[in-house]
Amino acid sequence: MIQLLTPTHWKDYELIDSGDFEKLERFGNIVLIRPEPQAVWSKTLSADQWQKIHHIKFKGRSATAGDWVKKDPKTPDRWHIEYKNDDVAIKFRLGLTSFKHLGIFPEQAVNWDFISDNIKKFKTPTPKVLNLFAYTGGASLIAKAAGADTTHVDSIKQVVTWANENQELSGLKDIRWMVEDALKFVKREVKRGKTYNGIILDPPAYGNGPNGEKWKLEDSINEMMTDVIQLLDPEEHFLILNTYSLGFSSVIIENLIRKAFPKVENLEIGELYLQATAGTKLPLGVFGKFYKNKS
Repeated sequence: MIQLLTPTHWKDYELIDSGDFEKLERFGNIVLIRPEPQAVWSKTLSADQWQKIHHIKFKGRSATAGDWVKKDPKTPDRWHIEYKNDDVAIKFRLGLTSFKHLGIFPEQAVNWDFISDNIKKFKTPTPKVLNLFAYTGGASLIAKAAGADTTHVDSIKQVVTWANENQELSGLKDIRWMVEDALKFVKREVKRGKTYNGIILDPPAYGNGPNGEKWKLEDSINEMMTDVIQLLDPEEHFLILNTYSLGFSSVIIENLIRKAFPKVENLEIGELYLQATAGTKLPLGVFGKFYKNKS
C-alpha cells in the first residue's frame, strides 16, 4: 500500500497556495513566493491575493541562482521558527539564500515524527542515529532531542555550521558533526564494524563531496543502500530513505530497500506532500521507511 503523508504538527509553517510553477508559503510571520517545478496546475487564489499576502518573492536569474525582492526593505534576511510534536521541540534559523532555499524542507516533519516516535520506543538506553546528507540538521536535532547519540554528515562546511547554529538555538549539544562525503563515510564505518539504531538518508539528485566526489542519485544509491544496511543494529533499528527527484517513484525505493535488506520488517513506502490551505496538494518527494523493535 502506497501512503500519502503530510505534516500535522506545524504551527510556524503553512503552505497557503501553489500553482503556475510557484508556491506561496508562510514561515513564522513571513510569507514568501518561491519557484516550484512540481506545481504545474493553476493557482487557486488570484494574482492580486498573492501580491497582497506575500512579503518577499524569489526571482531567478539562472537555473541555480536568483534574488529576493522585498516589498518592505525592513523585512529581515534571517529569522527563527520552531517545530514541536508530541515528543520534542526544535528551532531553526532561516535565511534567504541565493539558490531559493531557506534552510528547511517543511514536508520532512513527517519523517521527524517517525524518528522521535521510534527513538522513544527503543529499549536501547542511548540509541545511535546517523543522519546522512543531513543539510541544516532537522532530523539530527529531532534525534538528539529524543535522546539519541547523533552523528550528522554533510559535505558542505557552511551547511554544517548552520546546523550547529540550529543545535544551539534548540538548546541541544554534543551532536557529532562530520564534513564528509556520505558514501566514503559509510564505507569507513562498515570497515570499523560500527552499528547504528537509526539511519536517515535524504540524498540529492546531484551533489559533490568536499574533495570533489561526484554523487548522482541513480548511479550511487544502490551502492549506498547495500553499505548502509550493514550499519544497522540487527536487534533494534529504523531507517528512512527519502528522495526528491522527478524520476523516482516509491516503488523504486521499495525495490532498493528489499534488494539491500531482504529481511526488512514493517516497511512503509509512499509520497510526502504539503496540503495547501487553498486546497491543493503539493507533492515533494517519495520515501521508504522501516523499523524493528526488540521483542
